[in-house]
This record gives sequence, structure tokens and C-alpha cells, in this order.
Amino acid sequence: MSSKHCDSSVRLNLSMTFSILFFLMVLVSITACDQSSQSQSSQTPQYGDSSTLDSKPVYRFAIHPLHNPRKLTEVYQPLINQLNAKIPSVHFQVEASRDYQAYEMKFRAREAEFLLPNPWQTLEAIKVGYSVIAMAGNAEDFKGIFVVRNDSGIKVPTDLKGKKVSCPSPTALAACIMPHQYLHNHGVNVQADIEKLYVGSQESSIMNTALGSVAAGATWPPPWRAFQKDHPEDAAKLKVIWETPHLLNNSVMVRKDVPANIRDQVKQILHDLHKTPAGQELLNGMETARFHPADDGTYDKVRQFVARFEKEVRPVEVKK
Repeated sequence: MSSKHCDSSVRLNLSMTFSILFFLMVLVSITACDQSSQSQSSQTPQYGDSSTLDSKPVYRFAIHPLHNPRKLTEVYQPLINQLNAKIPSVHFQVEASRDYQAYEMKFRAREAEFLLPNPWQTLEAIKVGYSVIAMAGNAEDFKGIFVVRNDSGIKVPTDLKGKKVSCPSPTALAACIMPHQYLHNHGVNVQADIEKLYVGSQESSIMNTALGSVAAGATWPPPWRAFQKDHPEDAAKLKVIWETPHLLNNSVMVRKDVPANIRDQVKQILHDLHKTPAGQELLNGMETARFHPADDGTYDKVRQFVARFEKEVRPVEVKK
């Protein structure tokens, strides 16, 4: 083969090699762009009807841990559905929290537009820019109760000395603060005489008692009624042995920067729920008799109770 022919063959092979390499580089570039696009798409929240939801303001309705997050969402979603049907210009979402501390961090950071806190949390939320627009339920239903096993042998509060007593959280007003005040009033030093277990939820406080892990569990009527429905066999092992005097019920609050027309519409819908059969059914599902008119001043009575409690019994917020 001649030298000239060999040079031509080499040049042809080099040209083909460069063409193939260029093609492969373009192919890799296109594939990378496509994967990047798919990755970005997978990270973008998807909605069933983005054309409507994306254009609406979203208002979160954060409810304190009356139940575990799954059950709480199930219980309160019908109310959220009602608000969305009645106020179609915005979109409401129910928001649950894993425990009391997470919920309290959330409202102190002003994350949610609407709240359903307990009365102590109500006082704290007022400090950071929320206002009361209703009271959720009758005041008579807001009281602490103690459950014990039927075979416990517990008869009077002082029988708990040296034993474990559970409640959901140190900041649970009806289910912990009021029961601790009750024990104090009946001769038990809650800081020294009992072992206090903060177990995270109402259901857990009751279940710990049913399992015999504690001598008594503190809770309040709505979760106890729900426990009897959801866990009848465990509930049959228990009895309510004492109850505290009642106070004020949980509030409904709105962050002060929410537009007045949205605030007023929500307020009116809540106040009118008990007036129709459909509204009554919705309220029954939430274990709430009705929503009563209320404002910040309504909860001054709670402020007085808490001041007395912290003076006589313990600080509300327990340092870990």
C-alpha cells in the first residue's frame, strides 16, 4: 500500500472517530438535560387541580394534639371541607402536630393562619399576634379526669404517692395542669410524691393505664369518649375515678394579618354550625357541642388559674 493511500485512510478514520465522539457528547448532554428536567419535576408539589389551587391563598388550620395526627386529620377534615365549600376564594388545610411541643413551636413561629389551641396555649398565642374568634365546645366539658384500672385498688388521691401517673404533656391544660392542681389540692405534692410521665398524646396516657404501665392516667372527656369507641376492650378495663372542676374550653384563633373578610366569614360559619342538622353531624364528629362567641378577654379566667397553679404547684413549661 502506498504512503499516500495510508495517509488518506488515517485521516478518514480520525474524521469518523471525531464524528462519533461528537455524536456521543451531544447524546449525553441531551440525556442529562432530560434527567435534570425530570428530577426538577419530581420535586415540584403536584396538585389534582393546580389551575385552581395554585391561584388561591392557602390558610392552614393548626389544631393542637387532641388525638394522634392521623385521627386528628380524620376528625377535623370535614370542618375544613365545609370552610372550603363556603369560602371558595381561598383554600383551607388542616395541620396536625406530632406532640404539644411541636405545636407550640409552630404557633410561636406564627406559621399557621388559624389555630385551635388549648386555653393555656391561647394565652401564649395572644402574645405573638393571634386573636380569639370563638370557643370550641361547652365550658362544662373542659375538665380533667383520672382513669385507673378496675383492679388497681386506688381509692383516694394519696394512694398515688410513690406511683407513676401519666398525662400527655406538661402544657396540656385539662389533661395535665388541672389534674396536677387537683392532686395538690388533695394532699399530693406532684413534684415529690409521684413519678410524672409525659407520654405525648391523650390516647397514650389512657393506654398506658390500660396496660398497667402507670397507676393512673390523666386526660379529659373528648379523648376518653373517643378511646371508648376506638378501643372498647381496653376501655372496659378502666374507670374514671376523679374529675376536676371545669374551666373554659379550647379557643379558635386567627393570626392578625389574615384579611378581615376571611376572618369574619370563618367566624360566622363556626358560630352557625349548630343551627343545621348537617352542622350538628359535623360537630358530633369533632366531639364539640358548638362554637361559642369569645374573644381574648374571655380567657382572663384561665390566666388567673395558671398564675395560681404556677405559684402553688409547678411551672407550666417543664425544662428538659
